[in-house]
Parts: sequence; C-alpha cells; structure tokens
Amino acid sequence: MAHGRSRLPLARRLLAARSRRRAPPRAESPSRSPRAPTITAFGYGPEAREERVLASLSELEPLLGRWPVLWVDVDGTPSSAELERLGSLLGLHPLALEDAARGDQRPKVELYPEHWFMVLRMLSLGEALGTEQLSILLTRDVVVTLQAGTPGDSLDAVRARLRAPRSRLHTRGADYLAYALVDAVVDHYFPVLEAFGERLEALEEQVLSRVSKGHASEIQAAKHDLFTARRALWPMRDAIGTAYREDCPFLTPETQLYLRDVYDHTSQLGDVLDTYREVTSGLMEIHLSAMSNRMNEIMKVLTVVSTVFIPLTFIAGVYGMNFNPDRSPLNMPEIEWYFGYPWALGLMAVTALGLVLFFRSKRYFD
Repeated sequence: MAHGRSRLPLARRLLAARSRRRAPPRAESPSRSPRAPTITAFGYGPEAREERVLASLSELEPLLGRWPVLWVDVDGTPSSAELERLGSLLGLHPLALEDAARGDQRPKVELYPEHWFMVLRMLSLGEALGTEQLSILLTRDVVVTLQAGTPGDSLDAVRARLRAPRSRLHTRGADYLAYALVDAVVDHYFPVLEAFGERLEALEEQVLSRVSKGHASEIQAAKHDLFTARRALWPMRDAIGTAYREDCPFLTPETQLYLRDVYDHTSQLGDVLDTYREVTSGLMEIHLSAMSNRMNEIMKVLTVVSTVFIPLTFIAGVYGMNFNPDRSPLNMPEIEWYFGYPWALGLMAVTALGLVLFFRSKRYFD
C-alpha cells in the first residue's frame, strides 16, 4: 500500500492547487420534495448592472432586451405553467425544458434552433458525496439556469464577479457568462474532492493503525461516493468536449477556447478520482489482509494451547483409568505410590514446559 499512500497526498496537493477560495461545500439534504422556486435576474452591461429577485415570471418580460446580458436563475421546482411561460418568453424548446425540470438527467449538450442547452451535475459533500442537476439554456443575450434540488449551488463565484465593481463578465456576452457558469461548476469539484480526500486519508490512517469490522462498510461507502462522482464527471467531461469542438452559433470561438481549458480541468479531476479509487481498493485489500492476519494469530494461539493440553489430557486420561493394582502388579502401581499425585502433576508441568520451550525455539510466538 506504499504506492497508494504516496499517491493520495499528491492528489490532494493537485486539488489544493486548483481550488479557489469559496464557501465550504454545502451538505446534501436527504429531502427531495419539490419547493417553490426562487427566481433571480442579473442584468448587466459595460456601464451598469442590476440584480432583482422576481416574485413571478411575469416580472421577467420587462427585463428582456433591457440589458446586453440577462441571467435568469431559477432555484427550485417551477410548475408546468411557469415552465411554459418561460419557454414562450424566451423561445425555449419544450424538450429542453422537460429535461431541465426532471432533475435526473445525464450531463449532455444539445443544440436547438433558438438556443443552446447543457446539463451539468454539481457536486456537494455532506454525509456522502451527492450531485444535483444544473441546466443551462443559452440564447443570444439571455442565460437561464434551472436547479430543482436542494437550496444552494456552486455558482457563488459567478455571482460575486457580477456584483464586483469591475469584472470581465460585464464586458462580455451571454456565451461568456455560460462559460463562467460551467467553469464554476467544474472548479467546485476541486474543494469538494479535496475535503473528501481528507476523509479518505483519515480512514487510511485508521485502517493501518487498527483492525475494525466497521472499516469494511466505511471503505465500501467511500467507493460508492467515488462512483457517484465519476458517474457525474465523465459524461460532463464529454459534454464540455463536445461544446468546445463543435460549431455552435451561440458560442464564439474565443469562448470555446475557454471551454477547452475547463475540459482540461475535468481531465485533472478524472485523474484524481482514479487515484482515489485505487486508494480505496488498496484500503479494502489491506483491511481484508489485516483481518486474515488477525484470524491467523488467533488460530496460532489456539493451536499452541491445544497442542500443549493434548499431552496433559493424555496423562490425565491414563491416570484416570480404573485399574485395580491388587489384581496385578502391572495394573497402575503408581496409584498406591506415596508420591503418585505429585508425580502426575509434575509430569504434566514438565511436559507443558517442554512444549512451550520447543515452540519458542521454533519462533512460533514471534
């Protein structure tokens, strides 16, 4: 396991180098019940910007065309009527809205006549690693994000850039905002996986320091978490690769270059996940080996004890036979001997001591 132990800190250093300062990863809530959506609109341009929480989608229509770029963030579960209203206002395809509302889609990218559609999985760390769907719909000047999972997301870095007095986002188009959202989702994987790596390193220390039956379930849970992260990351990597390779009227060539950088980040994350999977597999092998060694030690002790007591049992059995020495001088004369009882005990003690010394000379106790 020396190989695994050397790669785990290396993976954590890679994550730390790529991580940006942001809020700690949020915990995944066990509740998945629908909740009323919170609709936030960010309108901005080179000269001004505005952030507004909308009570309903009816307040969105006056903002359309007012700003060079408009970001509509829907955090929650909109009703069918609200989705239809959103689609009619922005010309969004019903199939894209249906996928965005489901919340269980595999990461992908699709091109429609009136907009560009992408599905990502945001990663979070609570009791275990969890994912949540983020849908991005891009038109010429509007970006819509929909997330129907738990409150909170991975987009705080983008919000902070929009609220800053001066930001590159203010002078770029809607496609650059879409890139920034994708980049924020991918970058959030780094601190989440770094925190998970700390848990994995602590588990590694526990497995190496002592043997416990509970370690098997903890290692298996870690493998399941890594499978969840891998199942979210690799399709997302393919989707981002498709986005920067294929021609798209809604993405400028410059923005596609930035997406290629995000694609490189997903490849780094994939390497980290592969390292973590190797570490967890090695930990399971170490745990099973330690359990086997512990069982072997127990069996060795029991074998030595049994071996020592077998001749003692034989001696006790011999002297416990009911022969009558009055009938024959060959019928156990030791029974009438004055020192017969001390002789039997002494014979047992010498036999046991001799066996112990023999086992010790053979290094059975090492």
